[in-house]
Amino acid sequence: MNFAGLRVQDIKLSTAFEGTPLNRASRRPWVVTMALPRRTLGKTGISVSVLGFGASPLGGIFEDIDEAEGVRAVHRAFAAGINYFDTAPFYGATRSEKVLGQALKDLPRSEIVVSSKVGQYGNPHTFDFSAERVTASVHESLQRLQVPYLDIVLCHDVENVDLTQVAKEAIPALAKLRDAGLVKAVGFSGLPLKMFTKLLDLVEPGMVDMVLSWSHCTLADQSLLTLMPHFQAKGLGVISASPLAMGLLTNRGPPSWHPAPESLKKACAAAAEHAKNRGVDISKLALTYALRAGEVSSTLVGMATSDLVDANVRNARQALGLDPNPNAQLEEEVMKEVEEILKPCQGQTWMSGRPENN
Repeated sequence: MNFAGLRVQDIKLSTAFEGTPLNRASRRPWVVTMALPRRTLGKTGISVSVLGFGASPLGGIFEDIDEAEGVRAVHRAFAAGINYFDTAPFYGATRSEKVLGQALKDLPRSEIVVSSKVGQYGNPHTFDFSAERVTASVHESLQRLQVPYLDIVLCHDVENVDLTQVAKEAIPALAKLRDAGLVKAVGFSGLPLKMFTKLLDLVEPGMVDMVLSWSHCTLADQSLLTLMPHFQAKGLGVISASPLAMGLLTNRGPPSWHPAPESLKKACAAAAEHAKNRGVDISKLALTYALRAGEVSSTLVGMATSDLVDANVRNARQALGLDPNPNAQLEEEVMKEVEEILKPCQGQTWMSGRPENN
């Protein structure tokens, strides 16, 4: 099967370097057991796997984690062809960065893409997009992640603050770090789609390389794709996160605090139940949809265990036609049925941050 925007790059099956994740003294080479397609991130020249490792769960923000297993999950992901790892100091009040750093120090730096964020911090929860704080934050992340540079730095959930400060202080500060070689690509993330166009109109040309959107490239909300021509015209790379819409598109359902309107929650629950009755997991359908969005360079999925990495990679490879899927025909049928169930609520979202940014 061929999907728009898909470009499979050659990945060496054996990558030798100094040290291994579990035993540096053994000097055994890394072995990449599988390959995942990669897409170029806008005009940055950075090549990211279509499935990215979302490291927020490594901060223990959803449930407590076994840090050693988290490190193994990162190594397993790299061996399975995932080269893109995303975190933030906000996740677990820097715990995610620290755990990820423990894993990354054993990986070949030139073969991974490391992304972190600035501006949002935990314990206590604060936002600070001043040039001084943003600059210091990058240096702090470099230490925690144990890397000499960051491939990507994003201003985190900018809809919560005055966008003028982000445009005039934070992004120029990151651009200076990019010029200094400490950062390769600069961007911002958030939920409201209005915020993206508003902030892009405020920043100087060439300051922003990419954007990260979440919960807008899903079976229930495909509205991110309407902005793709705007992003492409500016030469921006696009990353999507939360293909399961923070639990809406799962059999378990969203947490009680999920901010989605009740109509959307009910529609997603009905869609999940329908898929389940047909013998299909709606989570797999949701990931399949997101990965086939060729305009999006990579889809970030939260992971903290090796088993979850294996399941996501297996589903990704089947979704993209790289491995045989005995249930392919059934899943395609149920995908269409689920989209019909969700059609009345298609594109519904929720408020996030300041009203003027929504």
